[in-house]
Amino acid sequence: MGATSTSTGPRARTRADAVRNRERILAAAREAIVDQGPHAPLDEIARRAGVGNATLYRHFPDRESLLFHVLLYVNERIVERAQQTLETEHDPFEALRSLILHAAEERVGGLCPMLSFGVDHEDPRLLASRETVQRLTQQLIDRAHASGQLRRDVGAGDLLVAVARLTLPVPGTHGSDSAMARRHLQIFLDGLRTPPHSELLGAAITLEDLKEEFCPTTP
Repeated sequence: MGATSTSTGPRARTRADAVRNRERILAAAREAIVDQGPHAPLDEIARRAGVGNATLYRHFPDRESLLFHVLLYVNERIVERAQQTLETEHDPFEALRSLILHAAEERVGGLCPMLSFGVDHEDPRLLASRETVQRLTQQLIDRAHASGQLRRDVGAGDLLVAVARLTLPVPGTHGSDSAMARRHLQIFLDGLRTPPHSELLGAAITLEDLKEEFCPTTP
């Protein structure tokens, strides 16, 4: 009987190592971009990921490719958390809170400068992931509205813009202000609960409003 490959053979281990390296590079790139912006040195990203420059370039041949996949990586992680939250968290407001705090952990505000750095926003993969984030966010908001816990004058566009702004790194902190961002998001979340204590200026901002105002650079 001839030898057959198995899921635990050398090739499988090599593939698993490649997947781990790719994840480490993307996570390191996200943090470096938050700290230093889209021009963060690629060798610094490789150093943070614990891989050699050749490994980084094997996965991402140029800066534009790396930045594109960082955006895709963050969107996919937010989608995964949103889906998990919809399935497991029965309190609608706590489900929404969980997603917002996870978005802060993904450093979404610090990644905003990438949106104007030559990334192809019309790429079908990025469009699909962004639309999925928006759709799941809207589902969580609809549930929180239906439960009577979320004030009615707040829309999905309000939340997406507010989270992006509140998670922008404070100048001089070099991206090390994540605890501060979570604190300010907690203050923001408390202000979303019913009953409202003040009247907001203007109407709730919807996803459609956001697309019309910022498309194609809306995260």
